[in-house]
Amino acid sequence: MIFLNNILFLDIETVPQYPAYNSVPEDWKALWSKKAESLLRNREDESVESIYNRAGIYAEFGKIICVSCGIIQGNTDSKRLSLKSFYGDDEKMLLQQFAEMLKKWAVDNSRYLCAHNGREFDFPYLCRRMIINAVPIPAVLNTAGKKPWEVQHLDTMELWKFGDFKSYTSLNLLAHTLDIPTPKDDIDGSKVAQVYWEEHNLERIATYCQKDVLTVAQVYLRMTGEQLIKPDFVEVK
Repeated sequence: MIFLNNILFLDIETVPQYPAYNSVPEDWKALWSKKAESLLRNREDESVESIYNRAGIYAEFGKIICVSCGIIQGNTDSKRLSLKSFYGDDEKMLLQQFAEMLKKWAVDNSRYLCAHNGREFDFPYLCRRMIINAVPIPAVLNTAGKKPWEVQHLDTMELWKFGDFKSYTSLNLLAHTLDIPTPKDDIDGSKVAQVYWEEHNLERIATYCQKDVLTVAQVYLRMTGEQLIKPDFVEVK
């Protein structure tokens, strides 16, 4: 049995390492062109330059600018979600801060991480960027050498699939399907890079990221038969 207060819900926001293709160093342009070849198949209306805005979803060409996480506290009738974000231009520093928090929180193997599409994106992306930045990967995040049943990762998208691996269900769609209010009243994931590189509004991005963490937590609660967290019971530290 997994206790709710032993789950850390999280979400990350990533952007391309450079504001535009013409800012990319020549050696990285060559590497991106090679990567883009597979993305451009049967897409004659696109080019290596025009799809550079997608570079942020690849750990080799992107970087993390925000990690938001939340922990449920309290009992059934008064559950609270406590949110915290690590964000900034210095990726190594924010990853070090996040890793340090994880090490202090995950004191034994009863602790779990939960994200939407986390097994395919958030968890491996975090690990790859930690390796790139020479930040030791906390045990609760690291899957190396572990058997499948030893990995302490939960994924709301996988839970929704029930073994069906043919389709992708977005967090927004799943929340609407489960009649969970989604507080996306500002930006969406496709606009994060623009807000970062053109506005440099990290606080706005962190707020958006925290809203996704809340939604992930609510989806998990709904799927496990628990009462949702009331709006007044969400706090940001």
